[in-house]
Amino acid sequence: MPEAVIVSALRTPIGTAFKGTLRATTAFDLAHRIVGAAAEGLDPDRVDDVILGEGLYGGGVLARHAALTTGLTAAPGQALNRHCAAGLSAVAGAAASIRAGMDELVIAGGVNSASTAPKSAFRIDGEWVEPWMPPTHPDRPDAPNNDMSITIGWNVARRADISRADMDAWALRSHRNAVRAIDEGRFDAELVPVETPGGLFSVDEHPRRNTSLEKLASLKPLHPEIEGFSITAGNACGGNDGAAALVVASDSTAAAEGLPVLATVRSWASVGVDPAETGLAPVKVIPKALARAGLSAADVDLYEINEAFASVAVAAVRLLDLDPDRLNVNGSGCSLGHPVAATGARMLVTLVHELRRRGGGIGVASMCAGGGMGSAMVIEVAAP
Repeated sequence: MPEAVIVSALRTPIGTAFKGTLRATTAFDLAHRIVGAAAEGLDPDRVDDVILGEGLYGGGVLARHAALTTGLTAAPGQALNRHCAAGLSAVAGAAASIRAGMDELVIAGGVNSASTAPKSAFRIDGEWVEPWMPPTHPDRPDAPNNDMSITIGWNVARRADISRADMDAWALRSHRNAVRAIDEGRFDAELVPVETPGGLFSVDEHPRRNTSLEKLASLKPLHPEIEGFSITAGNACGGNDGAAALVVASDSTAAAEGLPVLATVRSWASVGVDPAETGLAPVKVIPKALARAGLSAADVDLYEINEAFASVAVAAVRLLDLDPDRLNVNGSGCSLGHPVAATGARMLVTLVHELRRRGGGIGVASMCAGGGMGSAMVIEVAAP
């Protein structure tokens, strides 16, 4: 069976939605930039497919649009949606096709432009409901489908007995890790600058250098009417724009084409959970993915677990008994931000490069996803 190897891992800087540098850059623009960068040096006729996670962007196929604008005319495109895990699942789909022997070279990742996402409308009995957002799951009081601060953040905090202080401290850690990574140039090898109406965008803009525990503690809870509610804008992820793409190839194709093997995809998994326990999905899916790779938590050198809310990461640390010093070492959703459909691929990109910087090892990327889902992927980076 062919091995699925990652031969390129790139992402754009992450922008703050609506008021940030990418506010006038569409998802089509982002897809063109990241797919074009991923395709550099590849024979266009050898690219078998382009798979991009996308969400709430009108139902088009951004991947095929980007394939055409970047000269990959022979490559079809596939739009994939697993909510927050879309970008991660796009890479899993590419790896699956390669390991099955059906494809040899696939560009996979995700794109998200919250700033320019179109509004949706829904017709009921001849009347248009606008704006309308597709529900992630059947609505219910303990898991409202349009309020993830309750469905994910608050529910996880209560179930894992996580305090406001715990979450604020984790959020501060996230910002400090991201700022340090930027200052030390840890992201330099993975970043693809984006030309915008305001100039060249080349550095993640969401991390806050001047935040503190005092500032985080001063923020009002998002639902003050709920007794004890502890989720704030500070211990939640941001709304963001960005894109990420990885080139996944068979090991034989990488050798024949002289492509650098950055990592090997060892396994992946996805799970469903009750929507009220969405934020606990990483706790269930990580052991499943590790078992499929024949590994245990003791074998893992680094984790990326998306901070949709700080409570998700804190819960994973406690319930899986993880070493926090091996988790989100360069920041995550609370600091870098959460460009939803792109985040899973972004996490993989950062994980690949950080493991290479450290001399190799086993990495796990995982996240919860709207509707009561979770996904994880295990990769192995050989010593450079």
